[in-house]
Amino acid sequence: MQTQLPVVETPETLPAEQRLALSHISWDTYENILAAFGEHRAVRLHYSAGVLEFMVPLEAHENPSDVIGVFIRTLAFESGQNIKGMASTTLKRKELLKGAEPDRCYYIQNESVVRGRTVDLDVDPPPDLVVEVDISHTDINKNDLYAQMGVPELWRFDGQILRIYQLEQGLYQDAPVSPTFPWVPLERFYHFLQQCKTVGETPAYRELKTWVEAHAPQS
Repeated sequence: MQTQLPVVETPETLPAEQRLALSHISWDTYENILAAFGEHRAVRLHYSAGVLEFMVPLEAHENPSDVIGVFIRTLAFESGQNIKGMASTTLKRKELLKGAEPDRCYYIQNESVVRGRTVDLDVDPPPDLVVEVDISHTDINKNDLYAQMGVPELWRFDGQILRIYQLEQGLYQDAPVSPTFPWVPLERFYHFLQQCKTVGETPAYRELKTWVEAHAPQS
């Protein structure tokens, strides 16, 4: 779904991410770099078949990422769906030579499977929903990365357009609405984001909460 975002645009001169991509990096080197950086760091790493990208998110990246997170959690909370958020937890599949640290990732349909414990992708299903904000160019094919990992639903936001993808037979297809929240039109997200920028995040959240209470399916 490619609806233009009707909000006040961020000036193009403001950077959203700082990126550095390296080629011909082995899996062992990728894991050594992860270990050297540790868990508490600003940089996020994505790895796919020898390409390693370092990304440092700036405000123009982090704010929409956070807003999307509030949007998803509000939909889940107010509609009575259990949700386990894992933020930018490192997702790795050695046999696929794929590794990622998404902006947001969630277990919703499979929340009960991983509730209360550390996720192990060697035995557990991948997150049900992954969010990636890429306002500047990325050298990693995120669609291919998450499709190979088997993530059922991927949201990608470029600062203006939110695209929702649903995994079908190993490939992502454009979806007009979220398969997880099919009762929510995409325009509701754009309205929420616009309200966050114009009246503030607290009034925008209160309005969204009221809307969800009125429109969520009865459990």
